[in-house]
Amino acid sequence: MLTISELFDLDHTKAKAYLAQYTYPWEALKGLKDFILQLGATLPAEEYRQLSPGVWVHVEAKIAPTAYLGAPCIIGAGTEIRHCAFIRGSALIGENCVVGNSAELKNAILFDNVQTPHYNYVGDSILGYRSHMGAGAVTSNVKSDKTPVVVRDGEERKATGLKKLGAMLGDFVEVGCNSVLNPGTVIGRRSNVYPLSCVRGTVPADSIYKTGGVVVKKR
Repeated sequence: MLTISELFDLDHTKAKAYLAQYTYPWEALKGLKDFILQLGATLPAEEYRQLSPGVWVHVEAKIAPTAYLGAPCIIGAGTEIRHCAFIRGSALIGENCVVGNSAELKNAILFDNVQTPHYNYVGDSILGYRSHMGAGAVTSNVKSDKTPVVVRDGEERKATGLKKLGAMLGDFVEVGCNSVLNPGTVIGRRSNVYPLSCVRGTVPADSIYKTGGVVVKKR
């Protein structure tokens, strides 16, 4: 359940060929900055404006005047970057996404139709097609003891070698308001997380993560 093919439909991101090189999604984070720079240089000038070095924005995207766009980043068609959004860099944002007021992104891939609309932090993470983070939901990307993150799936342990790793959200995942996704969290396709949850480890596909860490299958 941890692999790219199990979590994502790659037809909904410009990172399709890049992600297809890897087995696990977190493996793609280390080289994401270089990939965005390479991809940006190939984008058609009639579709993407280069607002500053390393920053490409589709002509049909909407960017609030108070938003900060750090390099490198690519913002797709139909995406809305709202007031006071802070894109720190190394962000590939797909089509028809919403990055809302006071949301912060860094070293992240947002597939098409992803919504992070209110007070979200998304760092060192990948958010699959049509995933949604409720108001105040954040990805925690550094362990308190600063040791490398290990991804857990039941008894299985996957060493990532990364000291910064947020969350991997599969397609159609819904994260409730004010939830915290701890470092290395993986949430399978079509799963829901209750508001105010503190999530760690892996949540299987088609599941509901309830208060207190109880996980049940959807009916």
